[in-house]
Amino acid sequence: MKLFSRKQDAETGPLVVLEVEGMHCSSCGLSIDDELEEVPGVRSASTDVRSGRSTVRMEEGTEVDTDALVAAVQRAGDYKARPAD
Repeated sequence: MKLFSRKQDAETGPLVVLEVEGMHCSSCGLSIDDELEEVPGVRSASTDVRSGRSTVRMEEGTEVDTDALVAAVQRAGDYKARPAD
């Protein structure tokens, strides 16, 4: 009998954290994630409304364009974003 295990895809590539202001609910975070994931080179985005941060994982070998990421957040609604310190 052979046992199978799930292999998780190792997350590689640059990681960018943005501080986001103006979010009120989880729908805000989902809207921001959707816009961020439309930016070329973005592998995934996860926004935490409580912490006010979006974590963006870029594709391996992709150059990070923080201006494009900030613009994507602004397209999602009346939000302000900047790279986290």
